[in-house]
This record gives sequence, C-alpha cells and structure tokens, in this order.
Amino acid sequence: MASRLVNPRRFVACSLCQWQQRLFTTSARRLAEKPAPLPSTPSSPSAPVGTVPLQKPKPELPGAAIKAPRSYGARLDTFTPEPLPRPIGMPGPPHPNDNSGYDPRTIKERRDDFVNYDKHLARRRQLKAQMARPYFRDWSNLKFENGKSFLAPPRPFKAEVSLFFPNFVGDTLDPEHGRFRATTNVLHGKTSIVALFQGRWAEDQTDSFLAPAANPALHALLAGAGGDRLQLVRLNMEDNALKAWLVGLFMGSLRRRLAASEWGRYFLVRRAVSPEISESIGLLNSKVGYVYLVDHLCRVRWAASAAATPDELASLVKSARTVLDEVERDRQDLRALKAAGQI
Repeated sequence: MASRLVNPRRFVACSLCQWQQRLFTTSARRLAEKPAPLPSTPSSPSAPVGTVPLQKPKPELPGAAIKAPRSYGARLDTFTPEPLPRPIGMPGPPHPNDNSGYDPRTIKERRDDFVNYDKHLARRRQLKAQMARPYFRDWSNLKFENGKSFLAPPRPFKAEVSLFFPNFVGDTLDPEHGRFRATTNVLHGKTSIVALFQGRWAEDQTDSFLAPAANPALHALLAGAGGDRLQLVRLNMEDNALKAWLVGLFMGSLRRRLAASEWGRYFLVRRAVSPEISESIGLLNSKVGYVYLVDHLCRVRWAASAAATPDELASLVKSARTVLDEVERDRQDLRALKAAGQI
C-alpha cells in the first residue's frame, strides 16, 4: 500500500497492463479454439445433412456481368471487347458514409467480431486472394484494345432496372470546403458524367470522351443544360499513399487547369476500391480510365472503358440527352401533382 501511495502513476500503469493482458489473452484463447459444430439436424432434401442450405444466387450480385480479362484468374491469350450485357452497379443506393472508413459498430460489436472465428477465416481467405493476384497482370492486359474491358451500350439502360453508383470519399480542389467530401452529395439531384481514373494515362483515356476538342457535342449539351442539370465529375483514385501525397502537392496546378466552378467536382480518393465494388461497376483494370453516366438518383445508366470510339462518343451524347429528358418529364409530373394538391 505504501508503494502505491508513493508512486500512484506506476500503480495505475501496472493495473492497466494487467487488464490488457487478461483481455487479449482471453480473446486469443477464444479465437484459437474453434467452437465445436452443433449437432446436425435433418434439413431439406436439397441440402446435405449437417449443412446450411445456401441461398440462391441473386441477379444483382456482382461478378457475372462482364466477360473480360481481370487481375486474377486464368490468363487470356485473345480477347475482343463486347457491349455490356446488362446494367452494372451496386444493388443498393449509396450513402455518404459508405467507403469512408466510418465504423458504426459499438465497442461490444467490435469485440465480438474480433473473437469471431468464422469472420477471421473469411478475412484470411480475402487476404490470400489479394496476395495471389499477379502484380503486373493489369499491365499485361493492356495489350487487348489498350485495356478496353467492354464496349459502351448504344442507348442508356432503363431507369427501373439500373443499379447504383457507389459512394466514394475524398478531397476536392475547393480550398475552403474540399476536405473529406462524399461523391453522393455531389451526384444526387443532377445528371452526372463521371470520369474515374488512376494515373495520367488513364485520365487521358477519359479525356477522349470529355475533352472539348474530342467531344464538342457533349460540351454543347453541357452549355445548353446548365450546371444545375448536367455536370462533369472527376474521380482520381490513388490508394498509394506516396502517390496521393505527390498529387496533393500539385493541387495548385490542377486548379489552374480547371475552371473554378469545377474545383468542387474533382475528387482525390485515397481509399482503395474493394473487389466487390470493382466487379459491380466494371472497374476491371486499375490502369484504365472509365466513364459513367449517372442520373439524379445515382443510378448508372451508361458506362464505357478505355479510349473512346466514334460510336461511343455519339452514344454518350445521345444517352445523356435521353436521361435529361426523362428527368425533366419526371419534374413536370411532380409539379403537376403538387399543383393538383395530390402530394
């Protein structure tokens, strides 16, 4: 007792160390000892005895929309890009907190997940799959049509069957309010043409769709629609910390290259894209640029990859005009319902 009174800090520190040792020793023991399986119970004839029946595959799950070379799996010797067979995107609408690093779990939920054996096995399988991916596979896949994974559809996907564009969080060029902004807040309520790229070469590919010299018809449509209806959004995806730091150093040159009205729509996203999102939106090669047409409800209505072809340039303008007309008709119907007092 006398030693505790003489040096109270040492007593508190030792007590804290003992508490941490008991906590993590218990967690490690519970994790190492896999719980014994429960006794098997008779199930449906379609499932073997003692197993849990698997859910049927849902059509909105990612992975089967595009047949193209990937950074994993078997290497392809020949490949010809094909048009998108069905809408691409996420099955649920985005939220500004998605992919932001925000963890809504309580301390108890985090602790339960930490000692959950099955979740650790799932995480282990995920890490093994990432480590098994060849590092230079994306570079070698550039030999197929300069990395083009698919061809853009000739017309936009129908609104009722379209899937959603995911949320990303990053810093914009806005010097005052540009830190840690969500793309969903920028995309919602407007028709957007989103360019997604990593590196200068991929950005040049997206410019083949968006540059005034490459697509003057698109900029004529932008000028006619106005910034409150149609906008350009650029996402610079840089998950490498050193490269992201270098890009951050040259934010001033990026501001001089773009108009001040576009600063709030240029995002530097430092968080890595998950494999689920990559498969869902067709982001199959990180060295290639992608362009998406996203409507006012954050639904992907049109998409293209790599450098533009003449047909894709015309398809982008036609699809954007179609989506703008749909949004205007919806707004007119909404105003009519409000005038009639039905809503």
